[in-house]
Amino acid sequence: MGTPESTSRPPAVVTGASSGIGLELAGVFVEHGFDLVVAAENGAVEDVARGLAAGGARVDPVRADLATCAGNEDLVAVVEEFGRPVAALAVNAGIGIGGDFVDDSDLRAHLRVVEPNIGSAVHLAKRLVPPMVERGEGRVLFTSSVAATGPGPFHSVYAASKAFLASFSQSLREELRDSGVTVTALMPGPTDTDFFRRAGMEDTKVATGPEDDPAEVAREGFEALMAGKDHVVAGALRTGPRPRRDGCCPTR
Repeated sequence: MGTPESTSRPPAVVTGASSGIGLELAGVFVEHGFDLVVAAENGAVEDVARGLAAGGARVDPVRADLATCAGNEDLVAVVEEFGRPVAALAVNAGIGIGGDFVDDSDLRAHLRVVEPNIGSAVHLAKRLVPPMVERGEGRVLFTSSVAATGPGPFHSVYAASKAFLASFSQSLREELRDSGVTVTALMPGPTDTDFFRRAGMEDTKVATGPEDDPAEVAREGFEALMAGKDHVVAGALRTGPRPRRDGCCPTR
């Protein structure tokens, strides 16, 4: 898919673009004059691409399982076929799982969190960032979480995966300090997306507490990315303590 060539528009890549923060990020990129490659594991990404392209942008959808090496390579192949250097990469795809690590879930479920949250981020960075460095310009955004700032009992693997992304983002940023490529970590708190349902965490205190607007989180993430900031704590946590409900812990 795609619209007629619009070579004056810089290309960006957004993963996890079929819903939530990723969908909103894709919209913000288009609003600010980017063409896109958007990726997600479900067919909704094709509808998203059609909707985003209605304003004249070129938007190429990739339906791929980013928990697999093949899925990541499928995305890289489409990016390479796009025919223009990637100006921005937003690594947003990820999943979670809640519950007692020992008693409530099996090993495969936890590994399924590690593969897209960590494996895809490393894979895509390794494949798509070097051309940015060679060109001497580019912007990279990793969607981490405020959950990265401390232990995450009952969502331990998810929280640890987000801590990895925060650390990886900062480390890569330092390595690329003089390259012309900036790396930014987006760290939202609880956000009104489908995350908690998919993670089986709908009945947790954090899921029933106040949530931020994904459009606002995406806007703040985009602004931080374009400003070359090292990280941004997006949403209500940016301006002060989040209101709590029944002792809700402000982590995502």
